[in-house]
Parts: sequence; C-alpha cells; structure tokens
Amino acid sequence: MAACDCLRIIWAALGAPAAALERAAFTGEGALPALFAVTDLAAGSVAAAGLALAELAALRRAAPASVTVDRRLAAFWFASSVRPIGWTVPAPWDPIAGDYETRDGWIRLHTNAPHHRAAAERVLGTQSDRAGMAAAVARWTKADLEAAVLAEGGCAAEMRSLAAWLAHPQGVAVAAEPLVAAIGEAASGRTRWRPTRERPLNGLRVLDLTRGLAGPVATRFLAGYGAAVLRIDPPGWDEPALVPDITAGKACARLDLRDAEERARFEALLAGADILLHGYRPGALEHLGYGEAARRALAPGLIDVRLDAYGWTGPWAGRRGFDSLVQMSAGIAEAGQAGRGADRPVPLPVQALDHATGYILAATALRGLHRREAEGSALTARLSLARTAKLLTDAGPQGPEPPLAPETEADLDAATEATAWGPARRLRSPLVVGALPMRFARPARTLGSAPARWADAESAD
Repeated sequence: MAACDCLRIIWAALGAPAAALERAAFTGEGALPALFAVTDLAAGSVAAAGLALAELAALRRAAPASVTVDRRLAAFWFASSVRPIGWTVPAPWDPIAGDYETRDGWIRLHTNAPHHRAAAERVLGTQSDRAGMAAAVARWTKADLEAAVLAEGGCAAEMRSLAAWLAHPQGVAVAAEPLVAAIGEAASGRTRWRPTRERPLNGLRVLDLTRGLAGPVATRFLAGYGAAVLRIDPPGWDEPALVPDITAGKACARLDLRDAEERARFEALLAGADILLHGYRPGALEHLGYGEAARRALAPGLIDVRLDAYGWTGPWAGRRGFDSLVQMSAGIAEAGQAGRGADRPVPLPVQALDHATGYILAATALRGLHRREAEGSALTARLSLARTAKLLTDAGPQGPEPPLAPETEADLDAATEATAWGPARRLRSPLVVGALPMRFARPARTLGSAPARWADAESAD
C-alpha cells in the first residue's frame, strides 16, 4: 500500500471530492521495520488531515492549498514528537504490562491504569514483577484468562491470527463497518470559526473528552492550526508517559461529571463547542446522561466525532481496548511473529493504529465543519481502532523498503518549548499545507492545569 493509496481510501471514506487528491504529494524514502506498510499509513493519514484542512481553508480563500507530507517525519511523529532537554519522559508501560505465554498461546495484559492492573491482579494475584505474573498466567488458557480479566473490568487480549480474526464474529462485524461512519443532519447555531491568514482554525472550539493517543493526536493536530482545544479529564486521571507529547497547544482541565455543579459547567462548555471528540466506550456517556440526543439538544450544530477500540457493532461493541490489544486480537502481532520467525508476538514498531486513527479523526472533524459551513448540516461520526487495523492489513505485507535515515538535528524545530517538565524541542511537522505553519500557541502541560472554561487559543490561560 503506497501512501497515495492509503490517502485515496481515507479520502473516499470521508465522502470528499476525489479531485482534491491531485493537490497531495509525498516525499522521502524508506520505511519503519514492519510486516505491514506502517510508514505509508502514517503518511496517508497525515495527508488526509492536511487535505481536509486545505479544503476547509479554501472556503474563505480564493483557492485551496497544496499538501505535501514527508513520509520519514510522519513515521517519526507516530513514535513521539517531543525531545526533552535535561529531563526524561516516564516509561510508557506499567512494569507488569505486556505479552505472556499461556498454556495454549499468547495473551497481552494492559495494566497502565491502576484500576486495570487491579482487575488483572484480582484474577492472577498481586504480583511484584513480570516473573511472578508470567508464572500465574502460565496456568491459564488464553481464552479463559481473557474472559476472566474482562469480567473483572480489566483489559486483555489473546493473540489471534488474521484468519481467526476474519472468521471471528467481531472481525466479521468490523469488516462490514465503514472506515468512517458519518451521519449528517440539519444544524443550527453560529460558527465561531474565524480563520486568519496563518491560523485557519482560529476561533474554533474543540472539546476533547479523549485519552490515550488517538483522540489526543487528533486534537493536537487541530490545536496546531489555531483551534482552541479544551481537554477535560476526571479527577485523579493521569497519563504521565503520554501527556508531554500530546497536550501541546491545549488547555487541560478536570471535571467530575457525577457532581451537579460540575455537570452544569460541562453542559455550558458543550453548548459553546464547535467540535466534540470523545473516546468513551459505547454507552458510557449515555450512562452519565449525555447520550447523542442530549448532546445534540445542548449543542444543535455540534460536530460530534466518536471513537472506540473494537468497533460499534458486533458482540464486542463496547469492549475496553487499546492499540496494543487490538493488534493482538486482529492478527497483526501474530502476523509479525510469523513473518519474522520469532518466538513471541511481534507488534508494529509504533502505536500506528492510534496515531493513524487520530489523523483520520481530525480529518473527519474538519470535513464535518466544511459540511456545516457549506451545507448547513451537522455531523455525527464514528471510527474505531479495529477498523483502522483493517485498512492496514487489507493491503497485505509491504514490499522491500530500505530503513529510514536516522533522526538528525535538522529534523527538529528550531524553537524551544517551555513544557511543564522542562525545555524541549519538537520534530518539524511532516505536513506542509501551502504557507500555513503548524504552531502550538501553548506548551505541553500537565492534566488539570487549566480552568474548565473556553479561552482564546492564542493567549495564556
């Protein structure tokens, strides 16, 4: 799958005009070491977001801008964009998270969140290290252990082959879902979008209810071009290994949606939003009283974009999941193991499902805004990591590619970012959209560091 093929598939899924594809180009040689075309997925998804941005900006300009993506830099951004100076980003994984061998195969335990680790340990016993966890896991079959951890509210995935996933009821359901499931409806309410020559998303208000990587990658992209992004987390939630990379440009606040006063504040924020991105499992917002009808009543013109892990139909709709778990379930890790002749699962070299879905989410939101401006219709859209996995695996193994050239000083942006943890530099953007610069008006900061209110993206909190 070449990057242009990936872009073409995403662009068609967005219902966007095919003629716009002529304005997209790719540069750079080489690829990440993976069985599948991860580098082309990276470049194609970044290009989709860039092309959607160019098309939207063209509504207030004479002509749309051209879009160019550096494949090598796009691949680097799929790992991390931040380069600390004199400090270190915390380790990304809990000490006992990872792949373990059961009596009949492999399983992955995702224990980064304390309550997910507690769920796994209710099944397997409290463990102080991986050796103890490995001994406990070895007594189980992979299917029984997966079911037991899930029943406790934890996160786990047994390793399946591509063929097994395609035959599984959830694999069948995901295969029948579109890459982007979008529904339009009549919209009302004013648009706060006030583009300037260099900030095409100036004035756009984006309410971010996502965690992990996919949703935050999407809102980071929007913030980079001028959107006012307000991320809301519940009290106590933290993602120390991810936050320095994905909070650039955003205000990060906390609200407890079980508290009456804070619910009222949230409803006021939602009423003032142009775009809502949320990654709660199906049914979670409904349980809090903010189902689709309630959201639409509070914000009639809202661009409402949702994502989950395993898809929106089938027996696993609503199942907890993360990129690494979907790779195990959907056959990617097993295919990597077989392709390399390894003795254990071989996942993708980066969290490519998360990052690619993030850029497709951003493109979806921008196409929704384009539709609202041009046709007066709002948008509700759904995407999933599992469906993005299908986009990657459907193309089959990638052909021979040389390795990417190592990162150099020239790959870094010249500016120093004063993050909450210390100075840092970021990779240069892999995306060029005409003369529009990607620039973060706010440095990365800790979760909960800002008040829960709308503020101009170009000003301090």
